[in-house]
Amino acid sequence: MFVPLFLAAVGAAPSVVRAQQPSHTGTGPGTFEIVGKSGVSAQQLFLGNDQKVYIIDKAQNNEAQVAGHPAWATEYDLNTNQYRAMDVTTNTFCAGGNVLGDGRWLVVGGNQPVTTGGNTTVPGGPDPYKDGDGGNSVRYITPCTDGNCNYSYDTMSGRRWYPTLETLADGSIIMIGGNMYGGYVNNQGNNNPTFEFYPSRGAPQNLTILFTTLPANLYPLTWLLPSNKLLIQTNWGTELFDPVTFEEDTLPDVPHAVRTYPASAATAMLPLTPANNYTATVLFCGGSDLQPDQWTAGLDMTQVPAQASCVSITPDVDRTWHEEDDLPVGRTMSNFILLPDQTLFLCNGANMGTAGYGTDPWTKGDSYADGPIFKPLIYDPAKPAGSRFSDEGLSESTVARMYHSTATLLPDGSVFVAGSSPHPDVVLDNTPYPTEYRVERFYPWYYQKTRPEPQGLPSTISYGGDQFDVTLSAADLNQDGATALEQTTVVVIRTGFATHAINFGQRMLQLDNTYTLNKDGSATLHVSQMPPNPA
Repeated sequence: MFVPLFLAAVGAAPSVVRAQQPSHTGTGPGTFEIVGKSGVSAQQLFLGNDQKVYIIDKAQNNEAQVAGHPAWATEYDLNTNQYRAMDVTTNTFCAGGNVLGDGRWLVVGGNQPVTTGGNTTVPGGPDPYKDGDGGNSVRYITPCTDGNCNYSYDTMSGRRWYPTLETLADGSIIMIGGNMYGGYVNNQGNNNPTFEFYPSRGAPQNLTILFTTLPANLYPLTWLLPSNKLLIQTNWGTELFDPVTFEEDTLPDVPHAVRTYPASAATAMLPLTPANNYTATVLFCGGSDLQPDQWTAGLDMTQVPAQASCVSITPDVDRTWHEEDDLPVGRTMSNFILLPDQTLFLCNGANMGTAGYGTDPWTKGDSYADGPIFKPLIYDPAKPAGSRFSDEGLSESTVARMYHSTATLLPDGSVFVAGSSPHPDVVLDNTPYPTEYRVERFYPWYYQKTRPEPQGLPSTISYGGDQFDVTLSAADLNQDGATALEQTTVVVIRTGFATHAINFGQRMLQLDNTYTLNKDGSATLHVSQMPPNPA
């Protein structure tokens, strides 16, 4: 039994979205169901509140229209499975995103303005998409439920394409890396090897690891740790970075495979719990073992096997990489989604190749990957080594989710899965992997089970402070009293900003709790606030 809470924003007093009862009939435990259309391909997305998912694409010829041109953003209603087209005025192609402490979501960086076929717009030439240059664009939005919110705009000092955003302990965001004008991989002339903050704290500063890890160092994988340091892993390099002193502390290279884009491993911070003393362990699975000189060597990437290895690191206490259970098959471009039962759901991706697309003669209809993987997996970190991955009871999806696919957890405990568009512009026919608008929900084993209806959940929670009490009825406990209470956990989940096989900012934290069992079979959970550290 679990009593999940969902963290909708971060900061001194995070707001809480209550976990919901099943909102769909569903198609049974372990199954996917196509529930709607996204209007634009879901290259990026985030859960804005308990009713809306916000979807962002690049500027291209999408079916959704707004202000007299194709849209590249929509607001998806989880109750009606309908979308509202949104007018984003700058090109968000391969932007980064995350959430500020005040609840605003940032979507940062992107590409030059383009015309049909993804070609750069020239002065005086055709401008069918009406997209401004997104390279130094900062877009922000406070999600709403009434359909009246829209993106506002700011700028940053320089251009960033494929940047990483990570929310810091004070609710600000650090923006890391990327390049200036795109490309399959980075290079010295195109590199933006700096970091800066939003809101701005001054000019960007150099970050050494971004000079030394070319070319596969876009979307550097980054997590804020309980120590207030950042774990940064990019290409083969790894370090701890202090966002206060700007000190870089080099760690051993990641073993076996490149995990960053375009190798695009599945990654996640494992749940932070009282049992592990809220110590952060980060898991990396899949990717590619290509060496730096091979990314630009003209290889047929669709014939390069994705890697199956998994490794982890617990950098606040141990600088050593640890071997974990291998994937059943190699995967690239897959998403790990934290589920409220403290397992991880793995979906999307391919068995061959890498992220990216192009006009090379060997592509699969533009795609640099082949061999879509339709079968999801569950990873259970609590199980013994050698038995943590399982596909038992899990059905296959019917949709190939290749490059530019995404996923996120929803408040009712299902998983929202969308996207795939490995093309320079929308391609719907005569291609093995078309631009996808179909939205799926995946229903975990617990989906149709009645949720507890806890009373007394606070509207906000804090980092440290007085505990709060939550009441559960005898019916909530299935009349099972102390046995059920021993199995009850209270978890807070931030679902993150999904793009390119990464859910930036995703994490789960189990709140410590005790309980009092009442004579009438009801119970009171005495729940601690979140620990007073940056996690």
